[in-house]
Amino acid sequence: MVRQIQTRRDFLKAVSWGAAALAVQGCAETSRRFAGRSSDYPNIIFIMADDMGYGDVTCYNPDSLTPTPNMDRIAADGIRFTDAHSPSSLCSPTRYGVLTGRYGWRTRLKRGALVGFNPPLIEPGRTTVAKFLKWHGYETACIGKWHVGFNWQVKPGEKVDFWKPLDWPVDYITEVSKKIDYSKPITEGPTTHGFDYFFGTAGCPTCDPPYCFIENDRTVGIPSVMPGEDVPGDPGLMVPGWKHQDVDTVFVDKAVEFIKQHKSKRPSEPFFLYLPLSAPHEPHLPPDFIKGKSSEGPRGDMVAWVDWSVGQILDTLDKMNLTDNTLLIVTSDNGPLQGEKGHKSAGDFRGFKASIWEGGHRVPFIARWPGKIKPASTSNEVICLTDLMATCGAIVQTPIPPDAGEDSYNILPALLGEKLDKPLRQATVHHSGGGVFAVRRGKFKVIFETPGSGIERPQPLSEGQLYDMEKDPYEKRNLWGRHTDVIQSLSDLLLEYIRLGRSRPL
Repeated sequence: MVRQIQTRRDFLKAVSWGAAALAVQGCAETSRRFAGRSSDYPNIIFIMADDMGYGDVTCYNPDSLTPTPNMDRIAADGIRFTDAHSPSSLCSPTRYGVLTGRYGWRTRLKRGALVGFNPPLIEPGRTTVAKFLKWHGYETACIGKWHVGFNWQVKPGEKVDFWKPLDWPVDYITEVSKKIDYSKPITEGPTTHGFDYFFGTAGCPTCDPPYCFIENDRTVGIPSVMPGEDVPGDPGLMVPGWKHQDVDTVFVDKAVEFIKQHKSKRPSEPFFLYLPLSAPHEPHLPPDFIKGKSSEGPRGDMVAWVDWSVGQILDTLDKMNLTDNTLLIVTSDNGPLQGEKGHKSAGDFRGFKASIWEGGHRVPFIARWPGKIKPASTSNEVICLTDLMATCGAIVQTPIPPDAGEDSYNILPALLGEKLDKPLRQATVHHSGGGVFAVRRGKFKVIFETPGSGIERPQPLSEGQLYDMEKDPYEKRNLWGRHTDVIQSLSDLLLEYIRLGRSRPL
């Protein structure tokens, strides 16, 4: 590799140094409050699908085998970003990045994702988007897949090593599920991190036990039965009657209920709704009323379920006369699994979920804010899902704290269609499921420590990849042997981001 990162050990040491520097800096927050008029601010709804690709949505891919009329409607009424990226090509680190404005690889999670029983990834006291908006008069709700950790309590006499290194064996997950005391409160979840209300699941509802809903800090029912062999996912306790096919419909019903209750009880105040859906994540079990909506098959039907969910929110906003004062964003946590029946789930981009190539992290991103965002507009600006926090700061006209949102940039100018003299982000760091890094700045993207997809672990001292994203957006021509100055410059920049513990300038 380039001279600054001679070994993988040096590289990981740099990452650890950056984390230590941040810990020393601390996260002071308790004295921050807002004295302005929250009634002037828009409602903010952030809907995030799970494994929905760039090519799944019709407004991005006219040849999509799945009709997405509701997402297409948002694009027609608002803006569509063509170069938006998840901060990771897997779910847990992306969710951490969305909520904190900080790259997930800065935490203990250096590759892979969490399971339902892993301890919290969000550090105690850290400012989240929800906490920041709550300071500014917002009512906040998280409804959906949490997947960034809880603190669970165990039954008397039982012991669980919750800090066991990640990649827990399936048998271990199953045994842990039986040792949890589900009658006890669950701590360090959404209501600890700025959300007034939470209804959702600990991990992926269709793959990660416990198979149950959680409301605020309690399970809804007691997981007490093991799923049958016909129920996919890691084996572990579930509540009686649990059905994977019901999950997102329940999430959407709860989201609609939250919006209606807010309008009834707090009509003069804004709300922030974070709605991380489960679909179209595998095992691709759509509900009966969705089956057959797509020509792609079960996976396509799951994308149709996402679109149905978006439609329910759109209809509720219309009925409650909230449309004009709501910023609505729809995106995905990472790239898709490969499409079926010839469907290009990632469009023409190379790679899929977990990959360091574009198909792993370039995601659909559409937004609507009537009267603010120009209808049927398009932006080619490079953005990242970590940018939500700084953008919310711009919306409430208050800069985010210097010790928060370290990798978050304000993209409000791009949303509003303002003419930009330079890119909003200095650079964007991509991270694969296997822990491979890439840096995109301007037209160049450098991938370090692998000649492959990044799904596998980094290969120390191996050659990497360099692509000109203007001439070669589909990453077909590796320029690694050329432009050594570009490779060196972006290597230096990555190390600087790691050592400083941030990429957003103070």
